[in-house]
Amino acid sequence: MKNPLVSIIIRTKNEEKWIVSCLKAVFNQSYKNFEVILVDNNSTDKTVLKAKKFPITLVNIEKFLPGRAINDGIRASSGDYIVCLSGHCIPTNNSWLANLVKDLDMPNIAGIYGRQEPLSFTSDLDKRDLLTVFGRDKKLQIKDSFFHNANSSFTRKIWEKFPFDENVTNIEDRVWGEKVIASRFNIIYEPTASVYHWHGINQDLDVDRAKKIVRILESLESFSTNNFKQDLSNLKILAIIPVKGKTLKLKNKTLVERTINLAHESDLITDVVVATDNQHTADIAIEHGAEVPFIRPNELSEDYVSIFKVLQFTLEKLEDNNKYYDLVILLEEIYPFRSKNLIDDMIHKFVNGGFDTVFAGQQENRSIWKEVNGEAKPINNSYDLSMPSSLKENKNIIGMHGLCCVMQPSALRVNQVFSGKVGLFEINNSLSAFSIRCQKDLEIAESLDSYVN
Repeated sequence: MKNPLVSIIIRTKNEEKWIVSCLKAVFNQSYKNFEVILVDNNSTDKTVLKAKKFPITLVNIEKFLPGRAINDGIRASSGDYIVCLSGHCIPTNNSWLANLVKDLDMPNIAGIYGRQEPLSFTSDLDKRDLLTVFGRDKKLQIKDSFFHNANSSFTRKIWEKFPFDENVTNIEDRVWGEKVIASRFNIIYEPTASVYHWHGINQDLDVDRAKKIVRILESLESFSTNNFKQDLSNLKILAIIPVKGKTLKLKNKTLVERTINLAHESDLITDVVVATDNQHTADIAIEHGAEVPFIRPNELSEDYVSIFKVLQFTLEKLEDNNKYYDLVILLEEIYPFRSKNLIDDMIHKFVNGGFDTVFAGQQENRSIWKEVNGEAKPINNSYDLSMPSSLKENKNIIGMHGLCCVMQPSALRVNQVFSGKVGLFEINNSLSAFSIRCQKDLEIAESLDSYVN
């Protein structure tokens, strides 16, 4: 059969972080005769909304069982060839699909599964598994029943004969592999049909032992890992500048104007929104090219309200108007001397490190204490005066979230910005870390501004 229709079944559950990269890579394939069926298990993030930017067919499921999800997707499809792809897997090149289906018309082949490569920030446990299981040599499996539906293909005729078990809660692909091998069919492992996969096939193994094995494997040329990087040009990145009251003026420019200008200098930020409770500030922001879609409620300006609550409200209002973003960046106006490349450098760190949040911070070498019930208590080992700060194992970091904080919209929505994998972007320039919080700070800033300029 020449150039048959391929139905690509993608199972998702809260894959907002990956789904755009996944679908962009799919729709960039050299093999063009395909359809995409997204089988979504009640995602609570923006997976579905982002996926709908592509020409997909959506199948919603209430209860997730892996085999049933695939079967439901296939039942909604039309292709003679079926491909299964996880929503957090990203094809490594535009020949992935062609390579994954090219041998399906060979006699006695039940299915083909492709290579899975780790990312640079994949854990050592998962790197070890992916590097050892998915090698570079093509294999014809006659007795080996291993099969993996994160990246696989088979024909509709085979599926009609061997549908996936709809009752098993895990490893439906291995169960299926056992059945087809027992029926004297063969399985092909095709390494040229490769995808990036951020987690591995096993979860609960010895971390220290995994690290040693990964280091050895990565030192070998045949096991070198590619450092996949998301295409930043396709990400919609929102900068939110929260301002309470009337923006202050530093010499001939207001603080909000300075912050807007720096955000516009970024090569990566797509939209700049000022969230203010003051119309005068809003007018200045609009004059200098920022959006002010609303005047925020006064209750969000109370001293006890977190700045992240303001960001959460702003994001919700924008999303109510069908404006969705891949990343959100906090930029408070009180930092007038940010270095020019700070924002883009932090975005690159966020993406390349696989973080959920990256915040700016500065190392504090002096001892840090906290007061509890009127009594001073040391934080970490900062009180150990016998040891030079340079030799202490743990750094004491002062968080400067308002200087710059890059985060996932999904984390902001549920007020879990500092959950998951959190990264620090260390600020070594004291001038960048200078903040204006009172009139005296403003006077100092005026002197510093003359020095800077």
